[in-house]
Amino acid sequence: MNSAIRIHQYGGPEVLSLDSVSVGEPSEGQVRLRHSAIGLNFIDVYQRTGLYPVGSFPQTLGMEGAGVIEALGPGVEGFRVGDRVGYAMALGSYCHDRLIEADKLVKLPDGIEDQTAAAMLLQGMTARYLLKNSYPVQAGDTILVMAAAGGVGTLLTQWANHLGVTVIGCVGSPEKARLAQEQGCHHTILYTQEDVATRVRDITGGEGVAAVYDSVGQATLHASLDSLRPTGTLVSFGNASGPINDFNVGLLAQKGSLYLQRPTLATYVRNRELLDGCANDLFQVVQSGAVKVKIGQAYPLAKVAQAHRELEARKTIGATVLLP
Repeated sequence: MNSAIRIHQYGGPEVLSLDSVSVGEPSEGQVRLRHSAIGLNFIDVYQRTGLYPVGSFPQTLGMEGAGVIEALGPGVEGFRVGDRVGYAMALGSYCHDRLIEADKLVKLPDGIEDQTAAAMLLQGMTARYLLKNSYPVQAGDTILVMAAAGGVGTLLTQWANHLGVTVIGCVGSPEKARLAQEQGCHHTILYTQEDVATRVRDITGGEGVAAVYDSVGQATLHASLDSLRPTGTLVSFGNASGPINDFNVGLLAQKGSLYLQRPTLATYVRNRELLDGCANDLFQVVQSGAVKVKIGQAYPLAKVAQAHRELEARKTIGATVLLP
């Protein structure tokens, strides 16, 4: 038998239940994977609450993990028993063992430890598509990163720096401002004390930024739009403060012919070629030392409810891993 954290209904952290489940043998195209580390991400909260529906109950949560392949199903090519692998955007990681489609997996390089992989794949590949696809940054650009001290924010900041970009980081506390600066933010803004758009205009000589990467959602929408230069791009990739509803697209015209994208990582890793390209780009930049993965906290898998509470309260710093 295998332990898994499942939900039997949508709700708060209290609905996370430690259950015994049977794993079974892998079928066509699948492998059986023994987890060594599991990533915690805000998408897990969205799925627990029902903002992002997860289908029928009971359902094992979690979208990211790393471990070792223990068995191969028929038709699996390119992997062997004993391979160290990782994955992101595959529901069901909150468990010790699982079955998973092989086409979701990437092999881990020798220089990337399992906990690092579990902490970085979803957030790191998100940072990669944000910077290279959603709005492809150019050296000399200035960007604004909301929640700059969070898991995606710290990786995005370092990577943008590596690409020659000036980064303004928006954070909620002096402690997080210090962390954002350590990760390479050239300027930080305390959104709890300062008017974000006014400070951005001051920093940029009145011009505004080329792009805003915003994972906060409703609470920061107008500050993000007002921080952009004419024809700038708002990439809204999360809803930490709640979803954006009833958006008036006419605002994009009024505020300077702006662009708006609401992306998801799944689109950018939707086939083997895209997944390998995205993951390998991330592995290379981490192995080069240009981007360092900070694991701010680790919890036993059985204490995942506590991890969810602290993530929602914005008490976590950097990436978080769960240990089975």
